[in-house]
Amino acid sequence: MMQRIRDFFSAFLLVELVKGMMLTARHLFARKITVQFPEEKTPQSPRFRGLHALRRYPNGEERCIACKLCEAVCPALAITIESEQREDGSRRTTRYDIDLTKCIFCGLCEESCPVDSIVETRILEYHGEQRGDLIYTKPMLLAIGDMCEEQLAKDRAADAAYR
Repeated sequence: MMQRIRDFFSAFLLVELVKGMMLTARHLFARKITVQFPEEKTPQSPRFRGLHALRRYPNGEERCIACKLCEAVCPALAITIESEQREDGSRRTTRYDIDLTKCIFCGLCEESCPVDSIVETRILEYHGEQRGDLIYTKPMLLAIGDMCEEQLAKDRAADAAYR
C-alpha cells in the first residue's frame, strides 16, 4: 500500500521529468566540444574503413590474384571481377569494379583477401555527382593504392599483431 502511494506522488510530481531537467542543467554550462570539421580533423583509428584501394607489390606488380574471394564474400554484391590467365600461367584481373553506392563498408573483402590486395583506406571525403561516378574501376583503385601505400603499410604493420 505504501509503495502505491509513493508511486502516485512520484507520478503526480513528475519526479522523472525533474531528474531529466537536472541532468540537462548539469551539462548546460559545461565546456562544449565542437569540431569545425573541414578545418579541424578528429583522430582516426588505424582500422578505419573508408575508400577502397588495390595495392601493389614493391616491384610494381599488382597483388590481386583473381581468386574472387572478395566478390564471393561481399554481402552487398558490390564487387565485380573478371580475370584471365597470363602467358606465365598466373591469373590476374582484367576488370575489378566496386560500386560504392552498394558497398556497406563492412570490411569483409579486406579480411578475405589472402594477399592483402584490396584494402580500405582512411579516405572518407569523396563524392560523386552521378551514380556512375561512384563505380570505381581497377585503374582508379590502383591509383588510390599508389597514393596511400605509405599509410596503408604503416596501418598493416601496426595491426599485424592482431591478425
